Amino acid sequence: MKNKRIRTTEVDKKEARLAYPYAAWSLIFIVVPLVLVVFYSLTQKDADGNLFFTMRNYGDVFEPLFLKVFGRSFLLSGIATLACILIGYPVAYIISQMNLKKGGILILLFILPMWMNFLLRTYAWIAILGKHGLLNNLLGLFGIHPSSILYTSMAVLLGMVYNFLPFMVLPIYTTLQKIDKDLINAARDLGANSFTVFRKVVFPLSMPGVMSGITMVFMPCVTTFAISRLLGGGKTMLVGDLIEQQFTTVGDWNFGSSLSIVMMIIILISMAIMNKIDRNIEGGESNAKK
Repeated sequence: MKNKRIRTTEVDKKEARLAYPYAAWSLIFIVVPLVLVVFYSLTQKDADGNLFFTMRNYGDVFEPLFLKVFGRSFLLSGIATLACILIGYPVAYIISQMNLKKGGILILLFILPMWMNFLLRTYAWIAILGKHGLLNNLLGLFGIHPSSILYTSMAVLLGMVYNFLPFMVLPIYTTLQKIDKDLINAARDLGANSFTVFRKVVFPLSMPGVMSGITMVFMPCVTTFAISRLLGGGKTMLVGDLIEQQFTTVGDWNFGSSLSIVMMIIILISMAIMNKIDRNIEGGESNAKK
């Protein structure tokens, strides 16, 4: 028994040593940069170039002009997330009903564009949405000549949905695949029609995938700046654009850092709420199965 405990202790020590490189990596590339961002957010320079601690940077974040940017970012991200649910759930459900081989091929084709560079995929939409782009040319064949959608909020929204839709489809598809088919068969044996089976069994059991998809879509949408810059043409300012502008153009690292910290806090709170909802859903499902 004593020898077994010694061997267990030795294994634990080996596992701990294997974790040292990952701990060092996290310290250098996560903890240190985060500490620097917090430091910059709490400091400013006086006329002589000396640093002093202040909360003024955080006060500037809540000015009406910047609150408007936050509101626009959350509104567009929320609409994009809702659109991804409305499009992605039916797609994931249809694919999950197919046999494994066909479903696997369709999922592969669906995520194939993700293998391309993110910026290249976004640039492609410029050629599609431009005044003389593919979309207007196709509509022109039917006598419809709309103005260019490019450099509008709608173009930014389309870019978000296109780039992040796979992040909604994949978790929902995975969850639907794991649903016990005996539960569906039992519901049908009890006289439930297809719609009732979906409403009472399939959809509730797929909610963890939907919640994961919401998290995976909403978070990158609300922090993106490449999509709004390329497809919005600088006319649709989002929080990501504002932060990137402070660091690269304005050179105000202190205000940019405070924006980053506030955004990070909002995201962490949102993730905590989503995780709590997800646990409540899973708890309800476990009680229902019992």
